[in-house]
Amino acid sequence: MTIKIGKGQSCPLGATPSPDGVNFSVFSKRCNAIELLLFDKVDDPRPADVIRLDTRQNKTYHYWHIFVGGLKPGQIYGYRALGPFKPDKGLRFDPDKVLLDPYGRSVVLPDAYSRIAAGQVGDNTPKAMKSVVVDPGAYDWEGDTPLK
Repeated sequence: MTIKIGKGQSCPLGATPSPDGVNFSVFSKRCNAIELLLFDKVDDPRPADVIRLDTRQNKTYHYWHIFVGGLKPGQIYGYRALGPFKPDKGLRFDPDKVLLDPYGRSVVLPDAYSRIAAGQVGDNTPKAMKSVVVDPGAYDWEGDTPLK
């Protein structure tokens, strides 16, 4: 896959597709670094690409953002958040864990999915739920209309 990396925008949060690619934005006040993990298939045991966001280019205040050109709706992704592990202060960053996009609109489950793996020591990549880029404009409302 040919991808181009750009600065991205902090707003809107989540994965926002455009004709040229996808803007990713996530909030984290306490992490030191964020990695965007791109997967080709839901059952892939490892990401096809790992993009580490640059604190100088891809961070605005507590918002981490990046534009990845060439991506389309349907792209499977996740995050890794790196930071302090101080449970007594409510900080539980673990670089071995794949995290969902808290602003994501869709998820996929691999055949090996295990919720328990997220709470155990070690890498949970093959067993983790993952986020999916969705184009909200392409949703078929089947004739449903907003309430008046």
